[in-house]
Amino acid sequence: MDRRAFISGITGGLLAAPLGAEAQPAGKVPRIGYLSSGSATASRFVETFRQGLHELGWVEGENVVIDWRFAEGRFDRLPGLAAELVRLKVDVIVAAPTPAAVAAKNATETIPIVMSQVSDPVGLELIASLARPGGNATGLSYSVGVESFGKALELLKEIVPKVRRVAVLSNPANPGHTSVITAVKVAARSLGVQLQLLEARGPNEFDVAFAAMARERVETLLVVADSMFLLHRARLADLAAKNRLPSMHGARENVEAGGLMSYGPSNVATHRRAAFFVDRILKGARPADLPVEQPTTFELVINLKTAKALGLTIPPSVLARADQVIE
Repeated sequence: MDRRAFISGITGGLLAAPLGAEAQPAGKVPRIGYLSSGSATASRFVETFRQGLHELGWVEGENVVIDWRFAEGRFDRLPGLAAELVRLKVDVIVAAPTPAAVAAKNATETIPIVMSQVSDPVGLELIASLARPGGNATGLSYSVGVESFGKALELLKEIVPKVRRVAVLSNPANPGHTSVITAVKVAARSLGVQLQLLEARGPNEFDVAFAAMARERVETLLVVADSMFLLHRARLADLAAKNRLPSMHGARENVEAGGLMSYGPSNVATHRRAAFFVDRILKGARPADLPVEQPTTFELVINLKTAKALGLTIPPSVLARADQVIE
């Protein structure tokens, strides 16, 4: 699987999906609720979503209202924020990523929900199936199963060929991480590496986790994609550098902050695509009839400055597959 690994998504039924509800009444300005586990300062995602809506004819403040709610990495705030959007009687809720989608689904079974970057929507019982979601939620899944996690570990092993022990940092407050860890374990067995599983619910637990990595003398670090980790990406990158740990992440933003590598779907592209689902729903489509899409392209980003600081030489075969190289 190369840097532009195409993994079949389920998209065929989108354009032909039946309309099961009446479109917005004439003169009514639709209201979108945007629920995020992350930060309002993640302007790249917010602006990409706005741009996606604009391309489809929806302009905030003109013909659509958007109520923004951000948990700032504190997942315990999500249920209250979701309840606020329900009380506002929004026409559709955009929820990203997994913790926000779970909170939105728990808050309403009637308001349409467009999920974005959800790790295991079927396993979390947010939908019945990818092809026919069946309830009030649809949107975009983050992963396609064990393949993507196996590729991330494989890339780490290409960079550090003799690696035997890999630390995996996850957030136990993220309901999607249980299935991710299960998939990582399967991939690790096939690659012959041992995992040290560590957790952090907030940045105050980072030091303890990295101290454990030092004691166990792990050689590389895999950081599971998470809003809280993304919010504190500079701190994570600094700790990985101080501990001389080559790190693999799920989002390019972590690499831009100083992490070594990332492999995963484009968060920006996902947010733009979420606007498509919102447009369909506002025009009368039912979430139950809109198939959930999976990523079709994964991007590899490498920070050569970080590699140099760690004394690593990135093999030409890996560099050739990179979608972006940061120097």
